[in-house]
Amino acid sequence: MMWLIIPTTFLFMEFMAWFMHKYVMHGFLWFVHKDHHQPESGFFEKNDFFFLMFAVPSWLLIMFGMMAGNDFRLFIGLGIFAYGVCYFLIHDVLIHQRFKWFRNSRNWYVRAVRKGHYVHHRYKEKEEGQCFGMLIVPMQYFKESFKKR
Repeated sequence: MMWLIIPTTFLFMEFMAWFMHKYVMHGFLWFVHKDHHQPESGFFEKNDFFFLMFAVPSWLLIMFGMMAGNDFRLFIGLGIFAYGVCYFLIHDVLIHQRFKWFRNSRNWYVRAVRKGHYVHHRYKEKEEGQCFGMLIVPMQYFKESFKKR
């Protein structure tokens, strides 16, 4: 039964990522996120700081959950960790191609998520934008991508 906490936390993290992206990154912490929309030279961005906002709680939950005999905190931490791995693979590898691992993917899901993210990046200011999620984008992008298949 405890294993159900991992996928539940994973799904909840998509909502959290959307909320954080829309109201925190495009809100009071725009000065940190801005270089993601208005790129500067170099591999790292100030925006990479947001990795810590999810990695540290995940690590602490896993650690304290294991110290308490593998209680519920371990599984919440693993759910956050799994979302973080997916976020890295989809956002940094597939969309922005910071690592050149899957450059030519023609998968309909990948194309839909890329389009949603590119639409998001059309906007250069914090008050503008749409498509704040990472795994879930508007259905129209999935339909368009599936038709092109």
